[in-house]
Amino acid sequence: MKKVAVYPGSFDPITYGHLDIIRRGLTIFDEIIVAVARNSQKNALFSTDERVALIHDVLKAEERVTVDTFSGLLIDYASVRGAHVIIRGLRAISDFEYEFQIAQMNSTIGREIETLFMMTSLQYGYLSSSIVKEVCSLNGDIDMFVPPEIKAALKQKYGLV
Repeated sequence: MKKVAVYPGSFDPITYGHLDIIRRGLTIFDEIIVAVARNSQKNALFSTDERVALIHDVLKAEERVTVDTFSGLLIDYASVRGAHVIIRGLRAISDFEYEFQIAQMNSTIGREIETLFMMTSLQYGYLSSSIVKEVCSLNGDIDMFVPPEIKAALKQKYGLV
């Protein structure tokens, strides 16, 4: 049986922290579906289609990663896609509290799907898409936070090219 996991998020934009979770996840799973959330309540810098295209661009060489979008309940999406695990990256205790509540709710709704918490690697423990966007908007150096394709897209969004 193929081991498939879903790694959901807004990925606005994807960072080296996200990519670290994906690459480490691939040591455990046969396939990872990066599921970009269509969340109308979030004020995203990049449209859903732009985020999907950027993630495709960054991960084009990785055949075991699929990029998709979803709306509605994540647990329903994971079930439809045949995934038995949802991967969630954790940076701090504050992340755990929220994610733990969501995982418990998901477990109640879809008992056949597990949640796997992966601690972010030490060098990315402080990193978030929000911080990257703020640093970039102030014309700061973001080379250590995102791949070149993401940096170029951010600079273009902020009119810094």
